[in-house]
Amino acid sequence: MKDTRNRAKHIWDVIVVGGGNAALCAAISAAERGARVLLLEGAPKPYRGGNSRHTRNFRCMHRAPRSVLTETYEEDEYFDDLMRVTGGNTDEKLARLVIRSSEECLEWMTARGVRFQPSLSGTLSLSRTNAFFLGGGKALVNAYYNKAEDLGVTIAYETPVTDVLINDNRFVGVVVQGANSERVIEGRACVIASGGFQADLDWLARAWGPAARNFLIRGTPYNRGIVLKAMLDQGAASVGDPTQCHAVAIDGRAPKFDGGIVTRLDCVPFSVVVNRDGARFYDEGEDVWPKRYAIWGRLVAAQPDQVAYAIIDSKSLDLFMPSVFPPEKADTIEELGDRLGLSGAKLSQTIAVFNAACRPGAFSPTELDGLATDGIDPPKTNWARPIADPPFYGYSLRPGVTFTYLGLKVDASARVESAAGAYENIWAAGETMAGSILGQGYLAGFGMTIGTVFGRIAGREAAAHAA
Repeated sequence: MKDTRNRAKHIWDVIVVGGGNAALCAAISAAERGARVLLLEGAPKPYRGGNSRHTRNFRCMHRAPRSVLTETYEEDEYFDDLMRVTGGNTDEKLARLVIRSSEECLEWMTARGVRFQPSLSGTLSLSRTNAFFLGGGKALVNAYYNKAEDLGVTIAYETPVTDVLINDNRFVGVVVQGANSERVIEGRACVIASGGFQADLDWLARAWGPAARNFLIRGTPYNRGIVLKAMLDQGAASVGDPTQCHAVAIDGRAPKFDGGIVTRLDCVPFSVVVNRDGARFYDEGEDVWPKRYAIWGRLVAAQPDQVAYAIIDSKSLDLFMPSVFPPEKADTIEELGDRLGLSGAKLSQTIAVFNAACRPGAFSPTELDGLATDGIDPPKTNWARPIADPPFYGYSLRPGVTFTYLGLKVDASARVESAAGAYENIWAAGETMAGSILGQGYLAGFGMTIGTVFGRIAGREAAAHAA
């Protein structure tokens, strides 16, 4: 059948699919090596940048204090932290590649316009491990777009890619949706950096079941997995579990899509968390928040109606990043339960049992303090203080999905693999291949590290091939 789609008049050296951190790192790296680069961003310009515009920092290995990073954070400790949150479900070769390469990223990012600031208050000792972006992820995205434009990268907004054209295991072009028709754009090499499928609620529901329709998508609504599906349908090798994702507990009042990082609630370590029935269901003090916060999205997802509630008292209100929405407030636990739509009597009973299990000890909010409960299940193993000082505060929690871990399998050069062997000229970076390293769980700032490292590798390799 004759292909009636319009075709571009020239062939690009490198076509980058996506518009976030990984895509931009790839585009910049390729352009710096002399390639003619086209970057295709499906979102309108004001929403460019994918999930990267909602980020705050990236996790960076370093052997001595440098820039805004304090003390040291060396390879083995970094890898141990990753192993702890993933339960060992990672590709060690690729993980260590990301960790080692992160050390040189700080200087590379700064040279391309990204600025950093000391870690924010209430971030539980991230000053040693994570470099915070001055102005947040939106400032990082803007800096990279400015650099890409300076290098001559052509950027097309509102240009979603609907298919990837492959012939004999070799990329030849992409199909993009225009205002009135589809057209084909040809290229010598392709970098796929278009994220996961989390904004496709039907796909989420097929993976998770009907409960997924109660999830909130705190990232961009434009990551629907269209390119990922196109690649998998054509035989690209997959990696990761479709039910695994970066999902955190966010404010239940957040919007369905694109609420971003401000909707995250960091109060869990200092709270008692209960489900709809007023019962505790997990250890709120298992580890410091940057290492354990991402488990709470899945924990809440497993509760009735996919909802939970965090209860604190007045002495804990200033120990975490302020919330974007004010908490419910009451002078008694029973009244607070009624305000939250819970049984006030049941919540009061749960808090009373928890308070009775608390033991004296030294409280230290920025590190594991061993201040644990005794005689209740589940225990609280750190920061266990009675919820006893009025007024009392409560937040509703829902699962907030950032990105999914089902993705494209890549090798250490970021080249995408298939049943017929590695593609000759297709590379991937960022969330669309992060499942190779993040089999489950999450480590604060690590998604940006994966995107930066593999974006640079993919851009470099694609440009070399095109040349």
